[in-house]
Amino acid sequence: MTSGTIIVGAGHAGVQAAASLREEGYDGPVVLIGEEQELPYHKPPLSKTFIKDAAAKPQPLRGESFYEGNSIDYRPGLHVERIDLAGRRLELAGGASLAFDRLILATGSRPRSLPVEGAGLPGVVSLREVADARLIRELSASCTDVVVLGGGFIGLEIAATLRAAGRNVTVVEAADRLLGRVVAAPIGEYVRQRLADLGVRILTGTTVSRLEGEKGHVSAAVTAAGERLPAQLVIVGVGVVPNVELAGQAGIAISNGIRVDHQMRTSVPEVLSVGDVASYRHWFTGGDVRLESVQNATDQARLAARTITGGTDAYGAVPWFWSDIGDMKLQMVGLTAGADSHLTVGMPQDNRFSVYHFAGDRLVAVESVNRPADHMLGRKMLAAGFSPSREAVAEGADALKAALAAAG
Repeated sequence: MTSGTIIVGAGHAGVQAAASLREEGYDGPVVLIGEEQELPYHKPPLSKTFIKDAAAKPQPLRGESFYEGNSIDYRPGLHVERIDLAGRRLELAGGASLAFDRLILATGSRPRSLPVEGAGLPGVVSLREVADARLIRELSASCTDVVVLGGGFIGLEIAATLRAAGRNVTVVEAADRLLGRVVAAPIGEYVRQRLADLGVRILTGTTVSRLEGEKGHVSAAVTAAGERLPAQLVIVGVGVVPNVELAGQAGIAISNGIRVDHQMRTSVPEVLSVGDVASYRHWFTGGDVRLESVQNATDQARLAARTITGGTDAYGAVPWFWSDIGDMKLQMVGLTAGADSHLTVGMPQDNRFSVYHFAGDRLVAVESVNRPADHMLGRKMLAAGFSPSREAVAEGADALKAALAAAG
């Protein structure tokens, strides 16, 4: 009897890996381990609809019957202490162990901690799990002032949501612009102006030196320049750290994440890794990346399942991302690393435009605000390896579709 495959991590990547194993005809045991007690759920809504609706519940990735019907042994509330590679076993908290033939590490990432005085005060919250979102929802219902530390997607999504609910919101970002790690400067500047127009105060190039408390609860954030920002709720969104400890302690290669090849194998062939925690050489840019997106997590999980069932194809999915910040639906496809020029089409004044990024004559990314058709066309062009002329981009979607069809 085989020990089967164990998947550690029950987020988007882990659940997709379990589902894809069955879709690929894998008939061995599949065990899915999650640390939370919840049925695995969609995470993107947590920073938006969930925190503004007191009646909202987590949206399951799959119904409970899916796991039973596909013989997927979902085990919530478990913590893996150690990987015994020699014995091919997982040691669990409490002393139990589980044997495996193959292991998929989908351990994800955790919020980066804030190394300042007062970071442990009640009312200081990072968002990663549904319990955090419940706490934000509860605290925001009775507060007036919110400070968001970090100008990335999650921080700005929460800032827009809470500002729309009537809270006074200040965003503090250490870099000189918003969304510096995830979008190009034109989009970051546009988001900044749009949020400012909604009444969100934005401080870039600014850090917080300490958080102050009153009666055992956070009451203010104090900037390095000495400004005191009132806050009954402080959201910490200063990035994430990949959960590599389990793999690292087992001697699996680590490099800004768990290092994997183009088939999602780690340095130990029977162990694979997918999702936010996996670091790999990207086929499109030639650089090493670790992507934090639902698309990347699920596409890698599908490939890992194919690898386990004998597939030999390499990971070549075009990366795409999205974020809903207030009335802005941001959609990004490709990676802007290496881009040296861009072309904007559409109407920024109407909150609908796209930015096409080129490296020389090569299209490398398309970033859109409320232009979903541009995004979908961008995905098709990048997947086909097609780079349109700037003239075709300027002419619009019909010209781009015709050029893509002609090239195909």
